[in-house]
Amino acid sequence: MNQTEIINIFTKRTLGLTFVLSAAAFAFGQEKAGISGTVVNKSNQPVPYASVTFSNKANKLLSDATLTDEKGQYKLDLTPGNYDITIEAIDYKKSLINKQISAAGNIGALSIEPEKSATNVKTQDIEGIVLTAPTTKAYKVELDKRTYDPSQDIVSKGGNLQDVLSNVPSVSVDTDGTVSMRGSSNVRFLINGKPSALLGIDDGANALQSIPADQIEKIEVITNPSSKFEASGTAGILNIILKKSKKTGFNGSVIGTLGYLPQTNLNANLNWRKGNFTWFLNGGGGYRESKNTSRNNDYFTNAILDKDLVQRNTNSETKSKNNNYNASAGIVYDITEKTSVNASGTVRTFDSENFGNIDYGYTPLKNPFYTSNRTTFGTNNNLAFQGDFGLDHKFDDKGQNLSLSLSLQRSRSYNDTNIDDTIDNLKDIINQNTINKSVIGKIDYELPIGEISKLEAGYRIDINTNDYSNDVRESTTTKPLDFLKPYTYDATYKETFNAFYLQFKSKIGKLAYQVGVRDELSNVDINYLSLDPKVDPVVTTKNYNNLFPSVYLSYEFAKDNQFLLNYTRRIDRPRSFFMIPNPNYSDNQNIFDGNINLNPSYVDSFEFGYSISKKKFTLNPTLYYRHQTDDTKMLVYNKLAVDEDGIPLDPQRIESHTKPINLGTDDRYGLDLNFSWDATSWLKFLGNVDAFGYNTKGSSLYDTFDEKGNPIQAVANFNGKGFSTRARLSTTVKVDKTFSFQIQGSYRGGQKTAYQDRKDMYGINFGASKTIWKGDGTLAFNVQDIFNTRAMRSTTYTANSVRDSYMQWQPRQFSVSLTYRFKQGEKVEQPKKKKDVNANATGGDEQGPM
Repeated sequence: MNQTEIINIFTKRTLGLTFVLSAAAFAFGQEKAGISGTVVNKSNQPVPYASVTFSNKANKLLSDATLTDEKGQYKLDLTPGNYDITIEAIDYKKSLINKQISAAGNIGALSIEPEKSATNVKTQDIEGIVLTAPTTKAYKVELDKRTYDPSQDIVSKGGNLQDVLSNVPSVSVDTDGTVSMRGSSNVRFLINGKPSALLGIDDGANALQSIPADQIEKIEVITNPSSKFEASGTAGILNIILKKSKKTGFNGSVIGTLGYLPQTNLNANLNWRKGNFTWFLNGGGGYRESKNTSRNNDYFTNAILDKDLVQRNTNSETKSKNNNYNASAGIVYDITEKTSVNASGTVRTFDSENFGNIDYGYTPLKNPFYTSNRTTFGTNNNLAFQGDFGLDHKFDDKGQNLSLSLSLQRSRSYNDTNIDDTIDNLKDIINQNTINKSVIGKIDYELPIGEISKLEAGYRIDINTNDYSNDVRESTTTKPLDFLKPYTYDATYKETFNAFYLQFKSKIGKLAYQVGVRDELSNVDINYLSLDPKVDPVVTTKNYNNLFPSVYLSYEFAKDNQFLLNYTRRIDRPRSFFMIPNPNYSDNQNIFDGNINLNPSYVDSFEFGYSISKKKFTLNPTLYYRHQTDDTKMLVYNKLAVDEDGIPLDPQRIESHTKPINLGTDDRYGLDLNFSWDATSWLKFLGNVDAFGYNTKGSSLYDTFDEKGNPIQAVANFNGKGFSTRARLSTTVKVDKTFSFQIQGSYRGGQKTAYQDRKDMYGINFGASKTIWKGDGTLAFNVQDIFNTRAMRSTTYTANSVRDSYMQWQPRQFSVSLTYRFKQGEKVEQPKKKKDVNANATGGDEQGPM
């Protein structure tokens, strides 16, 4: 694509929307004056952390609020006008005065009187006041989760969720887009505490790329989820919290991105809060190109050619063009001070075109045998809808709450692929259609018991249905276009989960504890109908009833110093398409076989951690151990290609198959170390090191062929143990108040078993950020994988072959983005009158992840 085409794409797809949103932004943005002042008591002593609200008498949209710092001082930008000023603080009477703000400057001291029964509590007991200004800590540690704030992540500005996850401590993203935690890819994704149509049916890399980084408020990394969370995901849960501003009036931001490989994006976040109503609108879209390169060199031993070594070289390159758009809108209405209802809707589209070219070359020893070429052209169209409804009710001011929610989701995916192969002038046409429908309902109840204890209980139901339609047609020079019967089928996969949980948390001195249990009743129905008359229809029902306990202990032996100990039990349910026989036919020499007999695997997970948080330094080392049974492994094996009557097509036509199986045990143990260090006012470090050992046990029989081409059974040995590391370090340099840059390096150590040897991998990213327009704008530039080194290399061993593999999901990329913010102010919530003494010890769970 030349420069002119890139500019045309950017102009057509983003410029018009930019003008519209920018016009709306400037319409609400007016000239403001910077004011300052202090809040003092009757003794003229400063009052720290007081809430100061400025209500514009002529236009409520111009109202704003702030907090005083530890010295009782505050600063704020306001549009000149007449304001009613409300001052509130713990153990002080509410104060209301009127002032005319006409110009920038100090408006003097505002006085506030103490309550007659003031208890003079320490400032650390204040809760419920939150500032949206960036904190000095990129992440914080709680008993059952870690919270990562991507706002300070320069290298992912203008990017997407996949880019952000590449920088999250304890999380890594492989070159094919696979997300893993502590070396395990069985990660459960949630959006605002629940599964989402935004992530599509199978949480693939394309779905991660469709969520803009600018829409993400924070990411909760839950390596050992409590009983309140669903039990799926043996590696843990990543809960993506999207932005929903609580600022008064109208505010928002617009961000546009232009980059190479060619990409353009435009996204907007708009919020409005007035009276009892709050609404938000997030949306945008963009165009993106990608390039995937892979090479496989297979070495086969086959006596048909006098025991010569047969080599098959496969070179594949796939280029894709993607368009994605998404929009979310919602509203919250406060019926009373204690009851509110909310509703939101989301729509997401994703379209792509893929161009693939695969070259095969067979070589028996030194003499060329034959070569073939396979070209593909595919289109993919995805459309997803989601509607969410909820009700929240507070019975009193002591923390007794009830929350009800319902989520309705529907997504569909249409995939069409045309394939031309020079072998026999082969032509394939593949149509794969998938429709997913989901209903998620849940109830959560919280009951405080005394001053330091709380009981939580809830119920959740999930009903998910996936309908698959897979048509594969094939023709050659000697055969007209006809259905390839073994790979043409219809299937329905339906799963229903009923879950109940009970959780209690309290505190004894410095020891905080939380114990819970979750009961999940699972029902899975599979109906499979093949066009092949030799294959009987399959109707399978699977039922599971499992208890999942969780125990959390926290001992705070000094301020901001605590030990953490926890245990949970988790489940890994097979993906739906893993259980559909022959779900994927895109290459007649590399075939994925489903396994309808797959069962869940289970993991017992233990963690022992320490957390220390100082003003400039945070350290969180965690020792962990996971024991997994019936682990799902990918079995790779070879077969001689045969026709529909079972007759070999050619002595050297070898099919490589991949099939998921339940196998043996997998033990992992290690040290996960996260740290942040503000070395100076201009230099910050954020790092993560995961050093872990692994011990895998298991072997399986599979069908293959011997040296003479006769069918036999062989043994795949998955046994292996060893030690590996993953590390990441981000260095941020603040040149001045408006300009910063960041360098991020990542390393993934190799892993070796009897079955596979995976090499190590590293990459370096760079980002720079410049604040412009008096703080209302940000200009950012980043380069992903500067030295183009992020590629996966591995060697896989089978009974009659060795495969050397190379795969690069995406080459080096760079982008520049421009963000404009309007009506930016501080978010203030009124302070609560009583603090939950367990808040810091037991984590938030504010999203209701049941």
